[in-house]
Amino acid sequence: MDLSTALRGKRALLVASTGGHLAQIVRWAEVLGLRPDSVFATFASEQSRSLLQGRDVVTLDYVPPRGYREAVRSVGQLFRQTRRERFDVVLSTGAAVGVAAYLVGQVRRIPVIYIESVSRFDGPSATGRILERLPRVDRYTQHAGWADRPRWRKGPSLLDDYRVIPAPERAARRPGEQRSIFVSLGTIQPFRFDSLVDAVRDRLRPGDTVTWQLGATVRDDLPGTVEQELTAEAFDQLIVGSDVFVTHAGVGTLMRALELGVRPLVVPRRVERGEHVDDHQLQVVRELAERGLVLLREPHDLTDGDLEPPDVAIRRGVAP
Repeated sequence: MDLSTALRGKRALLVASTGGHLAQIVRWAEVLGLRPDSVFATFASEQSRSLLQGRDVVTLDYVPPRGYREAVRSVGQLFRQTRRERFDVVLSTGAAVGVAAYLVGQVRRIPVIYIESVSRFDGPSATGRILERLPRVDRYTQHAGWADRPRWRKGPSLLDDYRVIPAPERAARRPGEQRSIFVSLGTIQPFRFDSLVDAVRDRLRPGDTVTWQLGATVRDDLPGTVEQELTAEAFDQLIVGSDVFVTHAGVGTLMRALELGVRPLVVPRRVERGEHVDDHQLQVVRELAERGLVLLREPHDLTDGDLEPPDVAIRRGVAP
């Protein structure tokens, strides 16, 4: 099945966790030409409120990563809130709430499509591995490297549109000149990311201005402006308006930076430091670094020079 051909003009129930999964499913709704009255089902957050403004939305109770017990409980909530609606297809990008999407599709007897996250380069996520054991679901990977895995098909990739170009000419900077820096850790609960915060804080110059979006990382020792969450509008303004954007390797955050033409400085969350459930962030950032789309660092490798404005920009579209 060619996804674009099969889904164009269809009304979908679009189910995804907040963060990168939601950012991807919003893009898929546009790329695949789904009907504008399709319904999104996700969690309440600043991101979902801003990103889905003006769209039909069903708000679900939060389902944590790999929270499959909570995902099954959310099936009734999702079914009740959409029982009067008619859909042609259920589409999910995960995470655990993708199991609820599958079950609702089976109950309603409509096709279910699962598009694995673009961050999964080496194989499916835990949710993907559950769904590959179940019948009546079409599963797509965005990467050819494991498209031959049984029960999976190669679909389009959201990464293939981006290329690197020289940054527009900027005024020459004097050595030691102050910088504006935006640091975003995402909003995933309950994982802190103190290693990145400490690495940036310890390499700031006097006069640097910093905005921190910390999510679950609560700190009271940081210079600059500290926010736990930001609206999508404020987030975009900070990415574009800062000299340097430093972030974790959340795929939604990375895709948004690329959309806005900014090459981010990226430090992936690592499971060995208790910063995520696995090391899938390392997978996605390595691929993007090989394409030149991000600057990859670990906290102990970060230097003062890494916090200088990048000399490249990102453009969407096929290279000439």
